[in-house]
Amino acid sequence: MQLNIEAISSTDPVAVGGSPENSIDAPDLRIFVFALFLVFGGITSLNDVIIPKLKDLFTLSYAQAMLVQSAFFAAYFLISVPAAAVVRRFGYMTTASIGLLTMTAGCLLFIPAAASATFGVFLVALFVLAAGITTVQVVANPLISLLGPSRTVSSRLTFAQAFNSLGTTLFPIVGSMLILGSLKEVNVAALSGTALDAYRATESQVVVKTYLGLAVALMVVAGVVWLRRGRLANTATDDTPILRAFNLLGQRRFSFGALCIFLYVGAEVAIGSLIVSYLTQTDTLNLGQEAAGQHVAFYWGGAMVGRFVGAGILRVINPGKVLAGVATAAILLILIAANTVGAVSGWALLAIGLMNSIMFPTIFTLASAGLGKRAAEGSGVICMAIVGGAIIPPLTGQMADISGLRASLLIPAICYAVIVAFGLISRKPDF
Repeated sequence: MQLNIEAISSTDPVAVGGSPENSIDAPDLRIFVFALFLVFGGITSLNDVIIPKLKDLFTLSYAQAMLVQSAFFAAYFLISVPAAAVVRRFGYMTTASIGLLTMTAGCLLFIPAAASATFGVFLVALFVLAAGITTVQVVANPLISLLGPSRTVSSRLTFAQAFNSLGTTLFPIVGSMLILGSLKEVNVAALSGTALDAYRATESQVVVKTYLGLAVALMVVAGVVWLRRGRLANTATDDTPILRAFNLLGQRRFSFGALCIFLYVGAEVAIGSLIVSYLTQTDTLNLGQEAAGQHVAFYWGGAMVGRFVGAGILRVINPGKVLAGVATAAILLILIAANTVGAVSGWALLAIGLMNSIMFPTIFTLASAGLGKRAAEGSGVICMAIVGGAIIPPLTGQMADISGLRASLLIPAICYAVIVAFGLISRKPDF
C-alpha cells in the first residue's frame, strides 16, 4: 500500500526534534532515509505475493489468507501511539534505530515460522515486522524534514514518497520470482501427515530466504542511523497528553475523513491481495502464479504514475472534485472487472491502482483542513485509521469464499462510494 507508506507521522518537527531551522546538511543520511521509504513500500506490497503462497501451503480459504493483511495492518492501530511516546522519550534517531531493529526481528522470525510450518507463526512474524515499520514511519517525515534546508522540505518529502512507490512497483516483480516462481505443481489437499509437513517446511524456506535478505539490508541501515544518532539533538517536548488527539473525532470533517482513510486503505489492500488469484482464473488472464504476481507491479505502478499526474491536476481542480472523480472511476473499473471476462476484466482491476494514487494524500488534506496547531495530533489518529487494511481484506475474502472473487469486489466498491460522498461534501466551506 501507498501508505503506504504515505509515512504519516503522529509528531511534527517542532514537537519532537526542534524546528526545521535547526536542520543539518547530511546527504548520506538522506540517502538512507530514501532507502527506508523504498523498503516500506516494497515490504508492504510483498504481502500481495505472500498471500497466494501461504494460501497454497496451508490450503487456506480466501478469508483465512487475508489474515496476513490483518496481522500486518493491525500494527498501525496498536503501535502508532506507543511509537509516538517512544519518540517523545528518546528522539528521532534512536527511535528510528529501534524501529529498524524491530523490522529485522520480524524478518528473522520467518525462520522459526518456516521450521514450525505453522500459519499462525507466520502471522506473528508479519505483525512484528509491521510494528517496526509503523515505528519508523512515525518519525520518517519529520526526520527527513530536518536533513536539509527548510525551504526544500516539500521536495524532499515528494522525492521520498516517489521511492516509496518505486518499492511497491519493484518488490512484487522480484518477490514473485523468488517466492511464487518456486511453487510446485503439487495438490496440497492430497497430502497429509509427514508428507504435508515436509512439503510446507521445504516451500517455506523460499519465503525465509527472501526475508533474510531484507533483514541483512535493514541491519545495515539501522547501524548507519545508530552511528549518526548524535547528529540530531533530542529536544524535550511538551507534556500534552498523547491520547488527547482522539477528541478531534468530534469534528465532522475530520471524523468523516478518518473513516475514509480506513475505507481507502482497506479497499486498496483488499484488491491488491486478490490480484494474483484473480488473474490466474481461466476467465480473466489465465496466468501462472509467478506471472500473475509480477502483474501486481502494474497495480502499484499505476499508483506511482498517478501520483505525479495527480499533483499537477490538484493544482487547478478542486481537491474534493478530483477525489470524487477518481473514486467514481474506481467503482466503474470494479463494475467492468466484475462483469466482463478476459483481458478487459483483468486489466480493469489492475487499473484501479491508477485511481488510488491521489486518494490518501487528498483525503488526509481535506480531513485536516482547519486543524491548525492540532494537525500533528490529527495525523496520529489518521495513522491509526490505516487499520482498515486489517479489517476490510478479511471481509472481502469472506465474500469471495461465499460468492466468488467477482462478487467480493462489491465490498471495495462500497468503500469507494463512501469516499465519493466525502469528496463531494468536503467542498462545502461550512462542513
